[in-house]
Amino acid sequence: MDKIVALCKRRGFVFPSSEIYGGVGSTYDFGHYGVLLKSNVKNEWWHSMLQERDDIVAIDSAILQHPRVWEASGHLAGFTDPLVDCRACGQRFRADHLADLPCGRKPSKHPGETDECSLTESRDFNLMFETTIGPVKESGATAYLRPETAQGIFINFKNVLQFSRKKPPFGIAQVGKSFRNEITPGNFIFRTREFEQMEMEFFVPPAEAERWFEHWLSERERWYLELGIRPDHLRMRPHDPDELSHYASATSDVEYLFPIGWSELEGIANRGDFDLSRHAEFSGEKLEYFDQATGERYVPHVIEPAAGADRATLAFLVDAYDEEFVEREGAGEGERRTVLRLHPRLAPVKAAVLPLVNKDGQPELAHQVHRAVGALVQAEYDDGGAIGRRYRRQDEIGTPFCLTIDHQSIQDGTLTVRDRDSLSQERLPIEGVAEEIARRIKAPWKTPKQL
Repeated sequence: MDKIVALCKRRGFVFPSSEIYGGVGSTYDFGHYGVLLKSNVKNEWWHSMLQERDDIVAIDSAILQHPRVWEASGHLAGFTDPLVDCRACGQRFRADHLADLPCGRKPSKHPGETDECSLTESRDFNLMFETTIGPVKESGATAYLRPETAQGIFINFKNVLQFSRKKPPFGIAQVGKSFRNEITPGNFIFRTREFEQMEMEFFVPPAEAERWFEHWLSERERWYLELGIRPDHLRMRPHDPDELSHYASATSDVEYLFPIGWSELEGIANRGDFDLSRHAEFSGEKLEYFDQATGERYVPHVIEPAAGADRATLAFLVDAYDEEFVEREGAGEGERRTVLRLHPRLAPVKAAVLPLVNKDGQPELAHQVHRAVGALVQAEYDDGGAIGRRYRRQDEIGTPFCLTIDHQSIQDGTLTVRDRDSLSQERLPIEGVAEEIARRIKAPWKTPKQL
């Protein structure tokens, strides 16, 4: 993971937040390429939910919601982790993760393993961030930053049902920020206190819940594989009975083999009618569906695929990271290159336009090409440094194609297209090259990375 973290900071994907003030534990800012990459991940998720289907609608609910929402959902009473304090080092640890955590004073040991350690009794710690609504804290109303986006969907079920003209089975999808006051966040952007979720609640007739649960298991696994995740680094793990939430009849996690081991990317749960029933109970509003064709009235069951945008972004980065020994382009010497073999649809920059030299009309022609390509896909103009170094820079941010303008371009109106993965180069006419790059970005792709 250290190489991923170093690359992300070096190339402006992700860096620690408030770094000039010493940082804030496990909070990160996304730089230019990180914003583009995560936006592409979210856009691909939206595409799979809204454009590939006609049975899902979108919503964007508020981060601050009525406190009763969290009472009804069970978060206020039960959204806790077991916490212990060490009287010796002053650090806090999750009591159920002690075997995986380093001691505050002796990192080679775990908390509680040394004679110096003095751990308190375990106590429950609520993970929700509390705040106050109103100008005066003492007289304001207590509110919470949402710990998940799902409840904003459930409390809007009635609204969406009225305007969308949908009937079960149908889904409501949302992408948005959530906040959890994790006791021991870590592993870069895998577990942070502020994170972005991609959640969809699929409302179905009770008798069809099991079938739709199986459907979404298959669909969500397919999404990761289609975007280039290696099949041997992805698995679907069903929850054991003692792992299940009290309301869920079945849950499976999509897991990826990170450098830290197999870890959850996404959970798919059969939540039954728990959520709508609870909000109906606490709000006094009927949250049900009336089927006019059959005369049946029922509370829909819910199938929930809930993914993390940050975790998915990290998984795509880890899976794409590669190092290989290649001949230095233009020099005939060997060198090691670092390359992100991202799916072209996910790559932050799809094409970089590079003038070989900054004279002889090449920059002017390169700018024309950049404008043409940039009108169709995310493109970048790069004229800083030797051409070989520029290629390596684009390799490290995962750019699939480099378009080089040289002396021949001025003479015959062609340019060189360099492929990131194969390093092959071909001459193509400048006329129509933007459309050709756009076509290649959309073409089926499979990672050449083997291990």
